[in-house]
Amino acid sequence: MSKTIAIANQKGGVGKTTTSINLAASLAASEYRTLLIDIDPQANSTSGLGVENNNPSIYEVLIGNVLPEDAIKASFIPFLDVLPSTINLVGAEIEIVDLPNRERLLKERLKLIDDRYDFILIDCPPSLSLLTLNALSSADTVLIPVQCEYFALEGLGQLLNTINIVKHHFNKNLTIEGVLLTMYDSRLRLSQQVTEEVQRYFGEKVFNTIIHRNVRLSEAPSFGKPIIMYDALSTGARNYIALAAELIERNQSYLKVAK
Repeated sequence: MSKTIAIANQKGGVGKTTTSINLAASLAASEYRTLLIDIDPQANSTSGLGVENNNPSIYEVLIGNVLPEDAIKASFIPFLDVLPSTINLVGAEIEIVDLPNRERLLKERLKLIDDRYDFILIDCPPSLSLLTLNALSSADTVLIPVQCEYFALEGLGQLLNTINIVKHHFNKNLTIEGVLLTMYDSRLRLSQQVTEEVQRYFGEKVFNTIIHRNVRLSEAPSFGKPIIMYDALSTGARNYIALAAELIERNQSYLKVAK
């Protein structure tokens, strides 16, 4: 049985896809069977891992045309698979809006592959859409990236409200895995102020690992590689390896039961 984590924040540009790609790769590097599901129509997680064949995709899985195992692609990294996205996903919300249990379609599909992985990560769109609701309804927990910038907490209240609604109506066991501080710049007093504010608000839910601003981390997606394959000695690689280790440590009891 896998641990399913939705990586979500309705605010764009917070490092959500960067975290999805690099956390998945770092978990796989630790030899945990990992699946990254790209449910964002922009398909940046798909291209960021060098997956060019995105047909069939999560779109066909959601509307019921293909089984998940027929859409999953093996990445070039051992232990890491990808369920890719495509721009066609834009139309999926219209197509599934009248289906019964429309918020639980992904959950039903994932039951077919639940025993194949240790971790399933879902890269959500930067909006509180029906696609995001499907991800939250499928997940055990939510990982929330928060950038260390001025509007860091903007929109978080609405996301937390959505999580509570999902818990009440669709997924009573959904909890917050943790809050991840991203784009930290040690030269800026603002980064420290935002860190203190987030830690005060979320307490122990904030990961000890902080993702620093790093040029190599920004460059890696254009080469279709996670940071550990692009520059393993960079600050970004060290940050995400540390995050994976922290996540694994937090889930030791879960992983033992799953085994």
